[in-house]
Amino acid sequence: MIEFNYETDFELLNEDRYRSWITAVILSENKTLGEINYVFCDDSYLLNINQQFLQHDTFTDIISFDYTLGNLISGDIFISIERVLENATTYNVDFSNELTRVMSHGVLHYCGYKDKSPEEQLLMRQKENEKISLFHVEQV
Repeated sequence: MIEFNYETDFELLNEDRYRSWITAVILSENKTLGEINYVFCDDSYLLNINQQFLQHDTFTDIISFDYTLGNLISGDIFISIERVLENATTYNVDFSNELTRVMSHGVLHYCGYKDKSPEEQLLMRQKENEKISLFHVEQV
């Protein structure tokens, strides 16, 4: 099950389309969907989580808490819409592209991909691009 929660004025326009896409991302990695909760928020909300749970005093676009057991993908993904907007401007991409990148990024971590080393970052970016392309495929 995939749930979307909003702690800001932002709201996805077609939640079912995003659910189908995230499910396809998980299945494409030969994993099974458990429970994923997306929480869309602002910078201050995510900064508070970063400080409280990770002892980091920095802004970030995403924080994920992984509850995956084996191949059953589950977790909570917090996304700062303010950071996504800023990153879209910085990287000269549209907001929806950056949003799908961040949304897939959290799920890819649950599937076992890391992004600490340059090699891991390259693979993560390739996987993000692969998964973003699934979003544009017409869902039947």
